[in-house]
Amino acid sequence: MSKKKKKNFVEKLRNRYRLIIYNDTTFQSVWSMKLSRLKVFTVTSLSSALLVAIVIILIVVTPLKEYIPGYPKKEYRQMLIRNSILTDSLENELRNRDIFFQNIKTIIEGGVPEDNYSGSDTGSQPGEIIFSHFNHDSVFQDKIMEEQLNLSLHSNNTQITDLSKIHFFVPVKGMVSNKFKSSADHYGIDLISSANSLILSVLEGTVIFAGWTLETGYVIYIQHENNLISVYKHNAELLKSIGDKVNAGEAIAIMGNSGELSTGPHLHFELWYNGVALDPELYIDF
Repeated sequence: MSKKKKKNFVEKLRNRYRLIIYNDTTFQSVWSMKLSRLKVFTVTSLSSALLVAIVIILIVVTPLKEYIPGYPKKEYRQMLIRNSILTDSLENELRNRDIFFQNIKTIIEGGVPEDNYSGSDTGSQPGEIIFSHFNHDSVFQDKIMEEQLNLSLHSNNTQITDLSKIHFFVPVKGMVSNKFKSSADHYGIDLISSANSLILSVLEGTVIFAGWTLETGYVIYIQHENNLISVYKHNAELLKSIGDKVNAGEAIAIMGNSGELSTGPHLHFELWYNGVALDPELYIDF
């Protein structure tokens, strides 16, 4: 019975039919076509497959895919790519930061950090680094001394005695907290006064140095006549620049507490003559 039904189904697929189109007025045959159920099924399947393929190609190649619900737009895709790159860069920065903090911790504990940073083009190790101390004031003082005339001790004593006739302005009114001690490398005096006091030039002259040094902070040097140089250290602010002409008693700086050697607001004042440090208290009444 089942074989008979299967045979009848196959015969139905192969049975031929004719599709005829008639003229509704004259009943004349206009177009006809022989068909079978198998042929109709085959043509329909191929047409559907071709149509699906064309639709898929259009979606993949053209911007039509952006109109599909749930598919991200071009701007969103670019944003996702950019965020991915930024996330990767942030991970690298965090990794380098952790290595840096670990190296700092190792140094504090007395160890030698490992060279974990990539892209290093130097072959030096931390143990090969040599730090040297550089004293700006000593270099400047040596330069001044080299530029001065090399006079004999007797000649210096005679000329220093003549300096007592020069009227020096007081750089700042205050109390002397630390006196001149050449044996202790203290080539001046320390003056304590009220905060933000004006520092005055002791004589007329020209500013030959005005700037910052690590140990003495903001410093100003003034060249006067008779080979005299006055020095003002630990200032909070400088009011003059290199090359400026200043008058006696003119404000040149503001008292401060700058530099590593300063322990509080004060003025360190020095007086040099022909490369020799003088005791300012011998010539100025503070």
